[in-house]
Amino acid sequence: FLSKSFYPSTNMKLYVCLIFMVITAPCNCAAAQITWKQAYQKAHIALSTLSLDEKVALGTGTGNGLCIGNTAAITKINWPGLCLQDSPLAVRVAYNVTGGIAGINTAATFDRNLALRRAHEIGSEFRGKGINVQLGPDINLARVPEAGRNWEGFGEDPYLTGIMAQLSIQGVQDYGVIATAKHYILNEQETDRLNGTSNADDRTIHEVYAWPFARAIEADVGSVMCSYNQVNGIYGCENEDILNRILRQEMNFQGFVQSDWGSTHSGAKSLMAGLDMDMPGPDTFWGANLLVSLQNGTVTQRNIDTMAARILATWYKFGQDQNYPPVGVNSQDPERAPFMDVQDSHKKTIREIGAASAILLRNLDDVLPLNNVTSLGIIGTDAGTGFYGPGGCTEGPCDTGTIAAGWGSGGSYFFDLVTPFQGITSRAHKNTRIKSSLSNSLTSAVQVAGAVDVAVVFVNADSGEGSDRLNLSLWNGGDDLINAVAQVNQNVIVVIHTPGAVLMPWVDKVKGIINAGLPGEETGNSIADVLFGDVNPSGRLPYTIARKSSDYAAHASITQPVIYSEGLFIGYRWFDAKNITPLFEFGYGLSYTSFSYSNLSIQNQGKTIVISASITNTGGTVGAEVPQLYIGFPQNAEEPPKILRGFEKIMLNPGQMSSVSFLINISKELSVWDTPSRTWKVLSGQYGVYVGASSRDIRLYGMLHI
Repeated sequence: FLSKSFYPSTNMKLYVCLIFMVITAPCNCAAAQITWKQAYQKAHIALSTLSLDEKVALGTGTGNGLCIGNTAAITKINWPGLCLQDSPLAVRVAYNVTGGIAGINTAATFDRNLALRRAHEIGSEFRGKGINVQLGPDINLARVPEAGRNWEGFGEDPYLTGIMAQLSIQGVQDYGVIATAKHYILNEQETDRLNGTSNADDRTIHEVYAWPFARAIEADVGSVMCSYNQVNGIYGCENEDILNRILRQEMNFQGFVQSDWGSTHSGAKSLMAGLDMDMPGPDTFWGANLLVSLQNGTVTQRNIDTMAARILATWYKFGQDQNYPPVGVNSQDPERAPFMDVQDSHKKTIREIGAASAILLRNLDDVLPLNNVTSLGIIGTDAGTGFYGPGGCTEGPCDTGTIAAGWGSGGSYFFDLVTPFQGITSRAHKNTRIKSSLSNSLTSAVQVAGAVDVAVVFVNADSGEGSDRLNLSLWNGGDDLINAVAQVNQNVIVVIHTPGAVLMPWVDKVKGIINAGLPGEETGNSIADVLFGDVNPSGRLPYTIARKSSDYAAHASITQPVIYSEGLFIGYRWFDAKNITPLFEFGYGLSYTSFSYSNLSIQNQGKTIVISASITNTGGTVGAEVPQLYIGFPQNAEEPPKILRGFEKIMLNPGQMSSVSFLINISKELSVWDTPSRTWKVLSGQYGVYVGASSRDIRLYGMLHI
């Protein structure tokens, strides 16, 4: 069921918990799933027994219920109604769930295995709570550094986001939970998202912003959420070009399209354009209004049957008609939900991903890891306690305490937060004297910093749904705090908790910098693991950190329309094309050891290119390297200088050498979108092959002729 337009050509460890299983990989976690063809056959049989009212009810939100989104039950076909629930990282508005780790951190691991394990555990918790549809993953791109929801997604690169999208969807749907790829499409800022229009050309849409959605459909995603914004002047949920042409005809999407909450602006027009489910409902557009549209001839019986079949078929496809658990959440009052602890041992994964996603940006004089430190200072409000329950930091910005997650519908409650102060003090050597100032008071910070050998300064920035960051500066006087500490201590380490890029005017005044992202409830243990060397940092930047804000190609726009004038040149592609030197480039990250690259091999096998290289750990510590493959297209392709087309993560002992291979599907990963013919084309010519440790640190180079 993959379209020609977008498709180019174990061991198990079991944990049994209550009524469900958690399995690392591979996973056989739910009722046997069936093919789309079989699912549609079952759907059409069920539809033949339904009235028009019941068919319309399948796609009409009830506006209230136990979940964030709800549809009504239809007992004659044993349809319980659907429970749709946030968020991309954990079950939202629920207790006894794991406080998950942000998508941006997952991307920073560049680790497929960890991404899939995270997704399996998310899937197990959603299924354990009886939720039919997870409202995630968020696969919009970090086009603008200030965007409020960048932390929910996987960064600035379409390829990396596409891989992480596939793994996130696979893991969740392995448990029979329907995943939702959102927000389709061009929803890269929060400013004026409800009414504004994002305008991009057809090639840019296909090669950049639709790329992750195409990969999601290859992973059999069950639902796609259309976005609030207009796309080229037409609202996303009534835009026939993006829903019917691109999503269904080109990508051959088989599931159902649901609206973002309140993003439906019409009835018949939206239905004809490809919308299937109106959320949260009820409103004047869907439900009874569709029956009126049928009577006056603006929609047909076939239109309504098609809508209903898509929803029912998706339910059957993932085996939800077979012993699916009852709903175990109450979004109106979570305290009244039945007690159901679905956490199992998932905190271990949160801690592991938190450490694996920590990006070591600077390590002068090997100030890290912290070995034989006599006295240690812990400075900054970000090292202290934050509240992530109802009314807390996942529902609005927090000015005090550590930032472990952003706010809005992308977050979740967690009550077992391990703060950086707690994580460090529990891990530090018993002979290490620890002094602290868990505020951003400059006076207190200077007193502590002047009395210790090493000062670790915790700073942050926050963001969330509904607004974009006003600038790229640290919050709560973070820059001043770092400058003050650096004046009295020569061994300053800065730990940044942030949803995305921040400016670092103090970069040359400190010896160590760790970008820790938004690591979830195990944040303190994760950072302690890295600081003390229990985990060798291997995180890599999933976005570009510029020297100054004006270096970026685009920013959150307060004027309309929002023009994607940079076209294909998103993120590092812009910096490369304009020859702008970033402070820290995409894919960058240091280690406590070192690696060398050798033996580049390029083999053209017809439909597939196999590119391999040897990686050697040349240092004295076991560690993981992330070799990255970039491809440069022929000049007449008018592509960016190079684009990511592969990555691997390998763990190596000191002195160990290992080979990595990248498989390139020619018709998919070496093709460009030709707008006049509306097809993908592979151009003949010379292609550059770049293998390196980041988008700028290229270690091996070769040529490939197609």
